[in-house]
Order: sequence, then C-alpha cells, then structure tokens
Amino acid sequence: MNWYLGVLKKYADFGGRARRKEYWFFVLFNVIISVVLSMVDMFVGTYNASAGVGILTGIYTLAVLLPGIGVSVRRLHDTGRSGWWLLIVLVPLVGAIVLLVFMVLDSQPAQNAYGPNPKAGEAPVAAAA
Repeated sequence: MNWYLGVLKKYADFGGRARRKEYWFFVLFNVIISVVLSMVDMFVGTYNASAGVGILTGIYTLAVLLPGIGVSVRRLHDTGRSGWWLLIVLVPLVGAIVLLVFMVLDSQPAQNAYGPNPKAGEAPVAAAA
C-alpha cells in the first residue's frame, strides 16, 4: 500500500526514476480499486452500460490519471527511455505491446540521465539454483 500512496504523493512528478515494484503495485491497486468501485456502481445503480463506466469509477479514473502518467514516465526513465515513449501506446496493438515490454524490463543498473538507480543500496536477490 505504501507504493500506491507514494505514487499519489508524487502525483505531478515527472522527473526521476520509478522501480518496477512501484509501478506494478500502483497498477495492481488501481485494478483492485476500479473493480470494487465498478461493483459498487452496479449495486447502487450509477453504472451506465452504454458508456461502460459508473460515476464512482469515472471519478476515480480521473483522479488517478495524472499520478498514473507520472509513474509511467518515471518507469520509462528507469529503463533509460524518454517519457515521450509513452505516446507509443497510440499505435494500435503494437504500441501497447511495446509499452508493456518497456514496463517489464529491469532498471538500468547505474545512474542514467534521469537520476540515480532507485534500487541502489539494496541487496541483490539471489537466484535459486
């Protein structure tokens, strides 16, 4: 939960780097909260089937739009790419796949043009034999 709240605190920070853990925990909590809010929308009757979204889900989505863009840009920075690569998602099908691959890639191990490695100082995880 701290990863999710940390992203919300840096909602308009597009500089620096974000670890995979920070990005994917933010995505996980967004999915969970969106599913719960969608169920509440359906139960309360505020879900619009033609639009495919409810009032609560729509408000939540707008609220986390800027933090989501910010953590995505910082994640791209962590892999050594400019935040402008986020626009590749506009290319149908291929763009989303390329962006997913970029988000899954490991961090650049040393400092890059966007700042120091956020994993610096951590003990590396030993691979199981």
